Amino acid sequence: MRVFIAVEILNKEILKKVETFQKSVKINANPTRVDQIHFTLQFLGEISEEKCQQVKNMLNEIYFPQFDVSLKNVGAFPNLNNPRVIWIGIEGDGAKKLTDLAKEIGIQLAKIGFETDRKFKPHLTVFRVRKKIENVSSIITDFETEEFGTETISKIKLKKSVLSPKGPEYSDLLEVNAR
Repeated sequence: MRVFIAVEILNKEILKKVETFQKSVKINANPTRVDQIHFTLQFLGEISEEKCQQVKNMLNEIYFPQFDVSLKNVGAFPNLNNPRVIWIGIEGDGAKKLTDLAKEIGIQLAKIGFETDRKFKPHLTVFRVRKKIENVSSIITDFETEEFGTETISKIKLKKSVLSPKGPEYSDLLEVNAR
């Protein structure tokens, strides 16, 4: 099964602002469904049931306090000239705490045989670009300092992803609350 570890955005005000942003930006890209907006802490890919159980056991041992993240800024990976992903970022103390949580999960995953090769950059994917599009600098610049609100991070989830022609469908395999 294809799985990842995530923090979901549940604040309805934030989701409404994200949806408004997606509708106001006129680019040739696929918007992320607002009910699927999340921070991916670790993407694990295809794993067996046995490995999935090991991940669940490890996640049940993770301790983290509840904290807030302020969603602000819009950007693109790899850059605005050739975007593949349009994202909303976070800043300040919340960004550090989310990065630290992702790092701790990576350390624990390494103990059960996973490799983490990418540096975590906290972001919410709001568009995926399938075909090469124009430079979006002029469009995104208008939203660079946009504030989307504050989300309280109080749980992490192990999620299953099933790919389909309509896009990915996610389901929860495990939920771990802050403590």
